[in-house]
Amino acid sequence: MLICTLSGGIKAYGQNPEPTNTLTLSEVWKKTATYNKQLQMQQLKVEGAAERVKTAKTERLPEVAANGRYGRFSNFALYEDGLFKAPTQVPIEKKGTYQFGAEAYLNLYNGGKTTREITAAQTESELAKDQMNLSEQELRYKAAAYYLDIYRNYKYEKVMLQDIAEREKELEEIRQLLKNGVVLKSDVLRAELKLSKQKMSLLEIRNSLKIAMQRLNIMMGDPDSAIIKIAADTIDPHVSPERTYEDYLHEAYDNSYEFKISEKETKLSELKLKQVKANIAPKVGLYAEYAYTYPQIILYPYAFTLYGLGQAGVKATMPISQLYMNKHRKAEAKINLMRQEIEHSDTQDKVREDVRAAYLRYTEALTRIQVAKDNIAQAQENFRIVNNTYFNQLSLMTDLLDAETQLLQSRFDLTTAEVTAQLQYYQLLKATGNL
Repeated sequence: MLICTLSGGIKAYGQNPEPTNTLTLSEVWKKTATYNKQLQMQQLKVEGAAERVKTAKTERLPEVAANGRYGRFSNFALYEDGLFKAPTQVPIEKKGTYQFGAEAYLNLYNGGKTTREITAAQTESELAKDQMNLSEQELRYKAAAYYLDIYRNYKYEKVMLQDIAEREKELEEIRQLLKNGVVLKSDVLRAELKLSKQKMSLLEIRNSLKIAMQRLNIMMGDPDSAIIKIAADTIDPHVSPERTYEDYLHEAYDNSYEFKISEKETKLSELKLKQVKANIAPKVGLYAEYAYTYPQIILYPYAFTLYGLGQAGVKATMPISQLYMNKHRKAEAKINLMRQEIEHSDTQDKVREDVRAAYLRYTEALTRIQVAKDNIAQAQENFRIVNNTYFNQLSLMTDLLDAETQLLQSRFDLTTAEVTAQLQYYQLLKATGNL
C-alpha cells in the first residue's frame, strides 16, 4: 500500500472503504485453483479415470450370473386331419414350467486384451492428471501475469506521485523566478502543462490498476471492488549461472506436461493397435453352471418332477470371421499410431522451441534490469546538471523538461524490466513443467 498525500490533493490508491487483501503469489495461486471451475471439472475427470482403472481390473474376476424362468404350457394340439383342420386338444394336467440356477465363466486367455485394457485405463488416468496439471500451470501463469500487472501499476503510481510532488515544488520555484523577472511566462505555462499531463497519467495508471485488480479478483472469486495489496517480496528474479539452456531442456523433457501428454497419447495409440490385432486371437475360459428345472423332459422317461443338472468344463472360441473383417481395423489403427508419433515429434519440437525462447527472453530481461539501473543513474546525473543550469539561466526550459521526462521514463523502465524478468522466469518454469 502506498501512503502519500500531496498538497495538491493527490492521494495514494487504496485509501477507501473497500475490503483489502494482502496476498502473496502463492496465496493467489491457491485461491484461483480452489475457485476455478475448469480445474474442478478436471479434478472430477481425474477421479472418473481412477474409477475406470478399478473397473478394468474387475474384468479379471469371474462372471457370475443367476437366471430363472417361469412359463405355462398350452393344451397339446394334435392336427390329425392336417394343418388347416381343427386339431384335437389334448389337455395337460400340470401346465406350469420353471427353472432357476446359476452359471459362472472365468476368462483364461483372450489375446491379452484384459491386461491391455487395464494398462490403457491406467494410462488414461495418468493422462487426465497431466491434463489437470497443465491446466493448473496455465491458470497459475495467467494469475501471475495479473498479479505482476498490479505490482507494476503500484510501482508506476509510486514513481508518478514522487514525480508530481517534485514537479509541483519545481513549479513554485519557477513562478517565483517569474515574479523576479528572471524567466518568461511561457516557462510557467510549460511547467503547468507538464504537471497537468502527469496528473492525467496518474489517473490512467490508477484505472489500469483497478482493471488488473478486477481481473484477478474474478479469478479468485472475490468482489470486484476488493483492493489487493502486493507482498513485499513479489519481485525476486534470479538464475543460477551454472544452469544452461541444455539443463532446462532436459528438465522440460522430464517434467513438461505437454510432452507427457503427447507421450501417453502415443502409448494409447500403440495399445489400440495391439487390441485390434488381438481380435483374431482365440478365447479360452472355464465355465460352470447348475440349474433346477421342472418338469423333467430332457431324458426319457419324462416325469412331472423337479430335477437338477450341472456341468463344468473349458470353453474355447475362435473368431474365424475376424481373419478377414479385422484387416481394415488394423490398417486404421496403424495409421492413427503413425499420426500420433508425428504429433509427438512435433510436440517435442515445440517444447524445445518454447524452452529456448523463454530462456533467452529471461536472460535478456535480467540484462535489461541492469541496463535500466544504469540508465537511472545517468538520467539522474543529467537532470541534476540541467536543473542547475536552468535555474542559473544557462539552459532552456525545453532542456529541463526533456531531462525530467528521461528520468521518469528510466524509472518506469526499471519497473517494467523487473516485472518482465519475473514473468519470463515464470514462463521458463511453465515451459519446463515446474510452475
